[in-house]
Amino acid sequence: MEADTAAHTTEVAEGETRAPARARLLEDGRSIWRQMLSFLLPLILGNALQSVGQLAGSIVLGRWIGVGALAAVANFFPVFFLMNSFVIGVGSGASILIGQAWGARNYERMRAVMGTTLAFVCLLGTGLAIVSNLLVWDLMRLLGTPQTIIADSVSYARIIFSCLPLLFLYFAYTTFIRGTGDSRTPTLFLGVSTGVNLLLLPVLVFGWGPAPRLGMFGAAWATVLGSTASLVAMLVYLRLRQHPLQLDSLVIRHLWIDPRLLGLLLKLGIPSSVNLILVSLSELAVISLVNRYGASATAAYGAVNQVVSYVQFPAVSLGITVSIFGAQAIGAGKLERLRRVLRSGVGLNYLVGGMLVVGVYLFAREILGLFLTDGRTLEIARELLYITLWGYLVFGHAQVFAALMRASGVVLWPTTFGIVAIWGVEVPVAYVLSTYTGLGLRGIWLGYPAAFLANLGMQYLYYRYVWRHKQITRLI
Repeated sequence: MEADTAAHTTEVAEGETRAPARARLLEDGRSIWRQMLSFLLPLILGNALQSVGQLAGSIVLGRWIGVGALAAVANFFPVFFLMNSFVIGVGSGASILIGQAWGARNYERMRAVMGTTLAFVCLLGTGLAIVSNLLVWDLMRLLGTPQTIIADSVSYARIIFSCLPLLFLYFAYTTFIRGTGDSRTPTLFLGVSTGVNLLLLPVLVFGWGPAPRLGMFGAAWATVLGSTASLVAMLVYLRLRQHPLQLDSLVIRHLWIDPRLLGLLLKLGIPSSVNLILVSLSELAVISLVNRYGASATAAYGAVNQVVSYVQFPAVSLGITVSIFGAQAIGAGKLERLRRVLRSGVGLNYLVGGMLVVGVYLFAREILGLFLTDGRTLEIARELLYITLWGYLVFGHAQVFAALMRASGVVLWPTTFGIVAIWGVEVPVAYVLSTYTGLGLRGIWLGYPAAFLANLGMQYLYYRYVWRHKQITRLI
């Protein structure tokens, strides 16, 4: 115990001199909402940058390679999200622990969390890469992927799946940095990743210069190479800055799986992973319904998902922001800040998210036209977007409640509510309305806002009548 205390004291002294000033969120006198906004905007930009390569790839494939290529990739992404669900859950648990350790200025424990997380996600990524490559054909058949695109979907998927360990490590490190309250550094290196991706995309797709012409598979390789370049640049940057998160001997000595820490990570992360997995499975269920309407409907689904992925950035980013601010407040023993974090998160959801939703409604046809040239497919996509878009503000509101509760280590019930909303509301509503009411594709998309409203109601009731009466303590 005395040794741990001494190590903690030493780490605090080192961290106070080396930690970036912008990461000291809890010591700043600014109002909570301004602090959260200054953290949120780079985070939204980072999430946008993360999808720009995918967006550019979809535009290239949809406009110059063909609707079939876009549909093939659209069938793959729910499967990829399923694979990512494991590491996203673990990363969310790690960010809570790192946020609390950072708030308490316990850098030794922070590095221990890093070491266990890195070791675990590397093993996890390797295992998933092997299993997914073996089962990808069966999975695509299970989804009812049209025969005209199934071979391309499988080949595209195998490229990404083979690189899962590397992609998982990249995601884990960006999560660590955000857990300290720094959203700018990950955004900087997401810019590197996006820049390399955009540079290589036309080169590899069309075979410019000495590069081979890879067609739609060039988009997959551009994504992988961009992430690799960014990870290497990020590690070099942290080393040069002598950042507490740098991959040095202090972290390497913890680069093994500590059973106690892993148990805590899994306790926090597994419910989130299960939730994300079930979200992924619901998307697979939805796309299997969409595939019944042919390749044009599948391409419209892919285009709408691209647009929606940007619309939900404020909600997803606010979830991360509220979780980190809440975890740091708990780590620092400033529990009175939690309610202010909640109010600021809800307000920012409707302010930032609302502006984005209104903008997409106004320019829906032009935005979807970036992906689609076929008039019939474009009209299908626009109608579906109109139905579901407003619901993402409700989604964001629910995310804020769930994120604040997760910051305190309460993850089971918020996750359960999300699962109930998806499988008890979204999928049944989509199936019934599309199959038995004559609404067709419109019925599928009505399932989304129905699920968002149900989730918000459950999250609020639990927060109001249960969580607010709990005793909140540090996890580490």
